[in-house]
Amino acid sequence: MVTLGLVGLWRAASAADPVPPVEHLRVKVLRVLPHDRDAFTQGLVVVGGALYESTGQHGESRVRRIDLGTGDVRTEAWLPGDLFGEGIAPVGDRLIQLTWREQRALIWSLPDLRKVGELSYQGEGWGLTFDGARLIMSDGSDVLTLRDPRTFEPLGRVAVTLDGEPRSSLNELEWAEGSVWANVWGSETILRIDLGTGEVTGVVDASGLLTTAEREGVDVLNGIAWNPTDGHFLITGKLWPKLFEVEFVPAG
Repeated sequence: MVTLGLVGLWRAASAADPVPPVEHLRVKVLRVLPHDRDAFTQGLVVVGGALYESTGQHGESRVRRIDLGTGDVRTEAWLPGDLFGEGIAPVGDRLIQLTWREQRALIWSLPDLRKVGELSYQGEGWGLTFDGARLIMSDGSDVLTLRDPRTFEPLGRVAVTLDGEPRSSLNELEWAEGSVWANVWGSETILRIDLGTGEVTGVVDASGLLTTAEREGVDVLNGIAWNPTDGHFLITGKLWPKLFEVEFVPAG
C-alpha cells in the first residue's frame, strides 16, 4: 500500500525542508444563483456544463442535476430512506455518491442519474473527489484516503497538516488546478491542500456571504465545485438560499 500520509508527515517535520508560507485568500463573488432551501448540501460537482448536487438527511437524501444558468433542477433521484447521502465525484460516465455511516457508495449514470451499481467501504463517508486517476475521500478526520476508482479499494492515505499541526474536520472535497480544496466542517473556512505532502497551502475565509436575515434557519457552509470551463468555483451551504459563483483571491 502507498504510504503518502507518512511522507507528508515527515516532510512537514523536516527542518531541511521547511513548509512554505500559507496563502490567505478571500471570496470574490462573481454571480449569485438561487439554491433550494430544503437541500442539505453534501456534495457539488460540475460535469458537462451542469451542476450535480448530493443532499443528506435520512428520508430526504437525493442526487440531482441542476441548470447552471437558472438553478432549476433538471433531473433528480431519491435515495432509500435508510441512506444519508454525502459527497459525490464523477468517474467517466458515472457519478459515485458516498453515504455517511452506511458504508455504501452508490453509482449513478450520467447525465440521467439512473442507479447502476454499488461499492462498499469501511468507516464514514464525508467528501469525495477525483483527480483523474484516484478517488480522494474524507471521513471527518485529518486524513484523506486515496481509492481505486473501479474497485473503491484503498490505495493510500494522506495526513493533512496546517502549520505543522493536524487539520481535522475535512468535509466536502473538490479537485481543481492540481490541489484538493476542502470545506472544514463547522466553519466558514475552505482549505487548499497539496496532495503530495498533505500540507495546507491556502486558507480561504468564506465568511459573510449571507445576510443576517438569510442566515435564519441555515446550517454550515458546505459544497464546493470547480467549473473547468471558466475556472470559477461554486460554493453554498446546507439549507442555504443562495449558490455563489466565486473566485478565491489574495486577502488584504
